[in-house]
Amino acid sequence: MMLSLLSRSVAVVIMLCIFRQAIGGKLLVIPTDGSHWLSMRPVVERLAQNGHKVVVLTGESSLNIGESDLYTTKTFPIPYSKQHLVSVLEKFGRDHFNPSYIPAVTKFNSMREILKIVLKSCEILLSNTELIQNVKDEKFDALLTDPFSMCGMILAEYLDVPNVNFLRGLPCALDYSSAQCPNPFSYVPRVLTQYSDKMTFAQRVKNVLVMMLEPYYCGLSFLPWQKMASNFLKKEVTLVQLFSRTSIWLLRYDFVFEFPRPVMPNMVFIGGINCKSKKHLHKMEVTGSACVLW
Repeated sequence: MMLSLLSRSVAVVIMLCIFRQAIGGKLLVIPTDGSHWLSMRPVVERLAQNGHKVVVLTGESSLNIGESDLYTTKTFPIPYSKQHLVSVLEKFGRDHFNPSYIPAVTKFNSMREILKIVLKSCEILLSNTELIQNVKDEKFDALLTDPFSMCGMILAEYLDVPNVNFLRGLPCALDYSSAQCPNPFSYVPRVLTQYSDKMTFAQRVKNVLVMMLEPYYCGLSFLPWQKMASNFLKKEVTLVQLFSRTSIWLLRYDFVFEFPRPVMPNMVFIGGINCKSKKHLHKMEVTGSACVLW
């Protein structure tokens, strides 16, 4: 518990250090809805409690992101209802348990539906010239985003501010390749394969096959993002170029739960899936065949 609290405290301190001012900094947050936001929200709230002005930018039909007394929420219209978002996420969850010879392909095909929604929402946001101008006029000191949606990366480049990525992982190991981090396939399993670093020979072969397929299905899937970023920024950019400008990578996992692998100095491990501390369990006393909770 102490180690977990320490890692979170260190991560927050690092984020504050990239602000121009130690007190009263202005932070723009571009989150990803759903469980991603549930993990990011405690960090956003803590930054707001420490006296920083925090603005969260999100679509109107949100699953979990709402108003708060701690930060300002700015919304923009998106052509999806909350019910539709729920149904797409439920299908994505079911596909994770469907057997497949190459599970990465099955899961990525399901993920593409979510990516389409995220892409469309970003297009609408970037085309909202009035809102983008208001954001630019705010003169934020830094941008915190979940890179599952690359909208935050694009806006960070447009606003020319440092960006902090808060993530669990990216398809095709884009996070590690853009950070110029070694990613040997001999003992580092590719994302979505569900392998560990202790792979059999057959699993290593499948791991290599998945790696060889990544440029194909990831290139096609993320090509719309690359085109949108180039059009909005008025210059040719690649995904790796956008990700490589990241100041801090806040990684929502730890070697304790995963496997050892090379990392770069600006990659900070902040714990498990949900970084929010839970309440202590009630004390239990066993009396005969009955249990009494305190």
